[in-house]
Amino acid sequence: MTEFTMPSLGADMDAGTLQEWLVQPGDEVHKGDLVAVVETAKSTIEVECFETGTVRKLLVAPGTTVPVGTALALIEPGAEKPRKREPLKKEPLDTAPQRHERHREAEGEGPVQPGRTEAGPLLRHLAERAGIALEPLEGSGPQGRLTRADVEQAAAGAAARPPRVRATPLARRLAAELDVDLASVTGTGTGGAVRAVDVRTAAPGPATPPSPRHVAPAPARPSSEDRTAAMRRAIANLMTRSHQEIPHYYLSTTVDMATAMDWLHEHNRRAPVGERLLPAALLLKAAALAAHEVPELNGFWTEDHFTPGDGVHLGVAASLRGGGLVAPTLHNADALELPLLMAALKDLVTRARTGRLRGSEVSGSTLTVTNLGDQGVETVFGVIYPPQVALVGFGRLIDRPCAVDGLLGVRPVVTATLSADHRATDGAVGARYLTAVDRLLQKPEEL
Repeated sequence: MTEFTMPSLGADMDAGTLQEWLVQPGDEVHKGDLVAVVETAKSTIEVECFETGTVRKLLVAPGTTVPVGTALALIEPGAEKPRKREPLKKEPLDTAPQRHERHREAEGEGPVQPGRTEAGPLLRHLAERAGIALEPLEGSGPQGRLTRADVEQAAAGAAARPPRVRATPLARRLAAELDVDLASVTGTGTGGAVRAVDVRTAAPGPATPPSPRHVAPAPARPSSEDRTAAMRRAIANLMTRSHQEIPHYYLSTTVDMATAMDWLHEHNRRAPVGERLLPAALLLKAAALAAHEVPELNGFWTEDHFTPGDGVHLGVAASLRGGGLVAPTLHNADALELPLLMAALKDLVTRARTGRLRGSEVSGSTLTVTNLGDQGVETVFGVIYPPQVALVGFGRLIDRPCAVDGLLGVRPVVTATLSADHRATDGAVGARYLTAVDRLLQKPEEL
């Protein structure tokens, strides 16, 4: 039996409140499935399972606050059932689908359904942003492949329908079992989302069905003022620790953005609306690629030595509407194409501000980037997020007079800064990193 424990969702997290279970004893779960909703001092996080198996027992009742590492549930491990995949064959387009279908029918798997081909990352982001599912859609591309037009058409149809009620997966399942209309239920979850307890309260007939175990009633949810105060304490404790433990050094450079902005304007003029870019995408991609070139700044200081990251995972500092900030993670940011990076950035920031991040999206960042340009700030020297060893800052894009090739002119520039841990690197390494950022931004077509 394996214990599913309260995960660490950031260096500033000592404990979390189990807000809701999304599974029940007897449910089969797979690695990566959402199983619980956890509330931290900063946000509400949907937590994934790290095992494949069967839920045997829930050990912690909703509403309970427990330290990181506390066992929340028992899961009996089970073998992952591999999905059967047929090898691809190079055949003429007019015969390959029919032959593949006949082969699957001969194997007893049934006919192939059109339009069920796997969509690329950009289409998945577009579908998630529009709130539609890709599985039922039929593709109009070659061999039934989904296209951008298919997703946009489905999104337009969805916009004409009544808005989908925000509810947790368990609440939807209970609503179907208890014949409860979710649209008539008042949600008490984050952002008014309907929770399982709301469905049980609204269900007609006898009292709530008996639980597999007796648990104490959940305590009252903290007010927004209490949550803001708790967030400020968590940030204060982490930043105090950072200043006490990390010997910071700071560097800055001014980057000429004329070439980058010319390329950006031309790209956006030709690109569809959904694939247009903001300058932030170029800055983030340059920061990620520079970290790949200078890996001494991409990793962690633990147990008195530097441990390099297993990839370039950028933590992107995002301010919250009620105050405070979180830094969700763009995994493998150096490998993301610019349109996908832009879509992922918008998606992460939106869900961070609505409390809909997943556990894997708030942990594992190897380098943090903060961009306060939209706040009018020209230069930002950040505080390192331990156990990371560096933080990159970008200010506002402004026009300044400068001399280029002996001629005086006005050009757009941005100030890039680096806060780094002197235990892990020296100024020469930091200077090499900022130089790489500058050089990469002079060739935006290669980002």
